[in-house]
Amino acid sequence: MCVVRWHHGRQFSARSGSRPHTRGNATWPGRAAHPGTFHGWAHRTEVVPSPTERKNEASDGPRHRRGTAGPAPRGDHHRHRADHRRGRPGRRTGRRPTPERAGGPGATAATRTGAAGAAPAVTRAALDPALVAGRGARVGFVEQEAENAATDGEVIGPDRAAYTLPAEASGRMAVRLLPGQHVEFTLPAAANAITVRYSIPDAPTGGGSTAPLAVAANGRHLRTMTLTSRYGWLYNQYPFSNDPGAGLLHPDWWITECSCVPADTTPYPSIDTPFRPQHFYDEQRLLLGRTYRAGDRIRLTAPAGSSAAWTVIDLLDSELVAPPRIRLRAVNVLALGADPTGHRDAAPAIERAITLARLAKLPVYLPPGVYQVNRHIVVDDVTIEGAGSWYTLIKGHEVTLSEPAPDGSVHTGVGFYGRDAAEGGSHDVHLSGFAIEGDVRERIDTDQVNGIGGAFSDSTFDGLHIRHTKVGIWLDGPMRNVRITNTMIVDQIADGLNLHTGVTDSLVADTVIRNTGDDGLAMWSEGTGNARNTFAHNTVQSPVLANGIAIYGGTDNTVSDNLVADPVREGSALHVGSRFGAEPFTGTLSITDNTTVRAGTYELNWNIGLGAIWVYALDRDIDARIEVTGDAYLDSTYNAIMLVTEWSVKDLYSISDIHFRDVQVDGTGTSVLSARSAGAASFQNVDARNVGAVGVNNCGSFNFTPAGSEFGLTDLGGNDGGWLADWLLPNTITCDDRPPVVPPPPPAAW
Repeated sequence: MCVVRWHHGRQFSARSGSRPHTRGNATWPGRAAHPGTFHGWAHRTEVVPSPTERKNEASDGPRHRRGTAGPAPRGDHHRHRADHRRGRPGRRTGRRPTPERAGGPGATAATRTGAAGAAPAVTRAALDPALVAGRGARVGFVEQEAENAATDGEVIGPDRAAYTLPAEASGRMAVRLLPGQHVEFTLPAAANAITVRYSIPDAPTGGGSTAPLAVAANGRHLRTMTLTSRYGWLYNQYPFSNDPGAGLLHPDWWITECSCVPADTTPYPSIDTPFRPQHFYDEQRLLLGRTYRAGDRIRLTAPAGSSAAWTVIDLLDSELVAPPRIRLRAVNVLALGADPTGHRDAAPAIERAITLARLAKLPVYLPPGVYQVNRHIVVDDVTIEGAGSWYTLIKGHEVTLSEPAPDGSVHTGVGFYGRDAAEGGSHDVHLSGFAIEGDVRERIDTDQVNGIGGAFSDSTFDGLHIRHTKVGIWLDGPMRNVRITNTMIVDQIADGLNLHTGVTDSLVADTVIRNTGDDGLAMWSEGTGNARNTFAHNTVQSPVLANGIAIYGGTDNTVSDNLVADPVREGSALHVGSRFGAEPFTGTLSITDNTTVRAGTYELNWNIGLGAIWVYALDRDIDARIEVTGDAYLDSTYNAIMLVTEWSVKDLYSISDIHFRDVQVDGTGTSVLSARSAGAASFQNVDARNVGAVGVNNCGSFNFTPAGSEFGLTDLGGNDGGWLADWLLPNTITCDDRPPVVPPPPPAAW
């Protein structure tokens, strides 16, 4: 039986760096959206799209991405707005989660107590490392999930519902500590440093709070860390707010909470506050002062007198950090007057060192210390080396400008910037071995408050650690031959890293991206196409908004050997999109040997689940060759693969020439493939198991002609698991967008 349920509306999307934000409107006849609830599983209704649409736009100035309508669900799928929420697979989540005094968002999720005395459980993206061998970033630290450690606290989760603490946690689980409780990790290898990913409550009126966390080793107190929530806890609609009590920022936008446009509704609906809390986590690093052996115990305790009602610990990374790197033949910034204590502005001294280094043809050396920098340092034809990212920290405050800059910025802050591409860009810049820490707590897309920005060619960035900036690295081309390696980008308000406009022959490798407020890694071919770039061996975890890795147009680009886990909303793990005004895809896009886990978010405005990899035609056809080879899609919340075209252009644009080969699908809540577009794809040696619904959900362009779906499938052989049965070929209509979700078992060795 073909069950057609399609909801009319428009989707608008926007991107970060600086992008426009538009709003669509639609309704779903006969259903009122309940916050935090899946829709459409209990009632299967044939819905005829309405001929009317509403479009509202809010432009945020130049250099923004523009999107248009989305695939005929109700409302819009906007990447920068949390206008939907996703329920936990297979059940309704009930009332909308709100911060609770005792537990925070999502604290009512299923809980259990961790087992004391357990052997060290080492994971990668909360998976058995054997399942992802050879994929993701090759790093020096070891990850341990708090839910696998010994604790007298409470394990929260698993839950994948947006706006909850478990959903934003690695592996969708964490440990909640009340004052006096602890979680204890047994070191699996020698370590002298740890990173703690955590969450504590916001202040009642916003702006963040602080709380102590006691660190002990083998029962002996080492240090008390001061945790902060100043860089977390955003609320409301795009561009979000730090005020938990704020009313709707855009009452003229359609929202799921009332299935209405509040400004057009009489009586005006009651909207609970705080509205859509999100971006809960932060992380902090600590050098332990000595090396501890494998088997030693690191205990994190929320002290009995803590001012925080609760402290959530997500994970602990431990590593053996090498001693500080010393560079004798270099221009030492201390000799030019830089203050390594962080009390005085070090920017002038660093700039003097750069000038001298260029004349002497020497690198600049930043010895261990904290260097205060509150503005951009423009770099060209220079090498700057620190003592290592654990020892050399460039840290600054966000500064309000007396008047907006020509690019629209109203703030500045710490960052290393190349010259503008229109001025020829910068060349031969090499940055390594230091950390950049900003002070960005709100999203203003026109602000240039990124860790690294501008245009660079023939340049390298290696061994950096970037956090609390708007975007870790946002490069505006044209530029060529940039190498970004062995870097960590965490706790960002927007993207982790974006190669924007005419970036060519560049590489991002062995980089970890965690807790971003937009795409983790992106290539955006706006205006001028990107070409021959590669994202390889990177790990992207818990993007709070949008996708782990996204490619928007371009020629002959490659995404290979990456590990992407736990996207939260309005996106998924891997994304290919003709949107945001990007140039067309040309040549061959190669997506090879990647692993995704717990991917696929529930798009409440569309009222469907997204695939772990999803290809979306919005601005034009996607007709370049796309080769997806050797990927593994593990524990996908909904589909493993989704191909979708915007409803308003469903009879104009298609997705074709896409080929899946040697792919493993281990667990889907629904189908292996959801085709909601005209076009065609081929499949060879695609093995699937633990599939929750019919293998192929083929809706095509929703015209349902006697000739079958407008989307055709070619079986090239070797497709095991029964998901691609003969009766589905070549274009049988099997359109059921909302089958019951069957949560799969945990992934295992094939």
